[in-house]
Amino acid sequence: MEMPTPDAAIVSRKARIVRRLLQVLPEDAVIHEPHETRAYECDALTAYKCPPLAAVLPASTDEVAAVLRVCHEEGIPVVPRGSGTSLAGGALPTADCVILGVARLNEVIETNYDDRYIRVQTGRTNLSVTGAVEEDGWFYAPDPSSQLACAIAGNIGMNSGGAHCLKYGVTTNNLLGVTMVLMDGTVTEIGGAHLDAAGYDLLGVICGSEGQLGVVTEATLRILPKPEGARPVLIGFDSNEVAGQCVSDIIKAGVLPVAIEFMDRPCIRATEAFAGAGYPDCEALLIVEVEGSDAEIDNQLGLIGQIARGHDPVELRESGSAEESARIWLGRKSAFGAMGQINDYICLDGTIPVSELPKVLGKIRELSQGYGLDVANVFHAGDGNMHPLILFDANRPGDLDKAEALGAEILRLCVEVGGCLTGEHGVGVEKRDLMEAQFAPEDLEAQLRVKDVFDPAWLLNPAKVFPLSVTASRRVAAE
Repeated sequence: MEMPTPDAAIVSRKARIVRRLLQVLPEDAVIHEPHETRAYECDALTAYKCPPLAAVLPASTDEVAAVLRVCHEEGIPVVPRGSGTSLAGGALPTADCVILGVARLNEVIETNYDDRYIRVQTGRTNLSVTGAVEEDGWFYAPDPSSQLACAIAGNIGMNSGGAHCLKYGVTTNNLLGVTMVLMDGTVTEIGGAHLDAAGYDLLGVICGSEGQLGVVTEATLRILPKPEGARPVLIGFDSNEVAGQCVSDIIKAGVLPVAIEFMDRPCIRATEAFAGAGYPDCEALLIVEVEGSDAEIDNQLGLIGQIARGHDPVELRESGSAEESARIWLGRKSAFGAMGQINDYICLDGTIPVSELPKVLGKIRELSQGYGLDVANVFHAGDGNMHPLILFDANRPGDLDKAEALGAEILRLCVEVGGCLTGEHGVGVEKRDLMEAQFAPEDLEAQLRVKDVFDPAWLLNPAKVFPLSVTASRRVAAE
């Protein structure tokens, strides 16, 4: 993965830059010794590593603004970082950059149940947002698999989703407003506690912008009353394609489950060995969860069961208790850790129309055989957000390159069938060179002009999202 050559002039000024950062932050908030900066050399895309020039941990919006003013004056690239759980290299540093971590921005600022929102600092973890309101009967809907660790800042940057986004939407559908600091230190408020802001939808531009436009320090999030009840059903099938067709038929029938999750045989076997959830021995399984009153749940599961039986399932197991529900979900929630115990893997994030699931799953199998690499599938099937896991051996020369080539083919396939390169992981460095497969030159130019407006010096999160060949002239012009 190519990264820009570090600016030697910036690296040579490290001592001066650190001194200036120490003038605006406490000593323990500026990390600059080489053995310390290694902790920030990568995010969850661990195949690529590069220690930053320094890392800073501000604890307030004012401190973030002060740091950005220093970096703007010094011409130093800044990489915003939430919890470092990005699977697309969204927080990968360069050797001449300052990592700006938001981990110390973790307070709840305001909770308002009448107007159904909570305002938090963006270093707060996803799961702890629900934790702040659940005793009063409320929850925050987006639930990425990394929700125990991932920060709201990263969720906003990548427009994260999760298992329950089929019904409740992804981050952009649950984000009401932000406080954002621009690269020159200007603090701006966008949106608010109300449903929709007047004027241009700048909030929609910022959510999913991957730290390219500013550093979001506070967020106003929509919270919802907990549903009356929820119940999953597990359905096993003898082929991936049949399972994919069942998903399409459920959606076509007008049923809106809260989640439809898909796992194939390699993933089922790995999770059984890891977690012992009691899954059937089959080629593919679905976990379909619905919620509401007991009568609503019975009605929805009855219709889903009728649709599933039309596809001759290997097993159809409806939960009858909270313990059984937890058992059904156990394997799915353990999937990524289970796969990591048996192989190195790359986790992709393409999104496709639900009706194309049978075709795409079949094509992925063909591509997998052609490359000689196994692919395990576990993903949010209800909204077509696929997460193929390409298994490889990081210690075998050439295996990583082969896995990345296979991943690129799978992502191009997603675009070809009417989908897109990413559903919730973002573009980062992983998919930036595929952007031209989805966007025409004039489409990319429109996006680049938005970046020009918010960050005219092109200092925020360098080498991400856009192909380096496209952005090189922008950096030269800015200098």
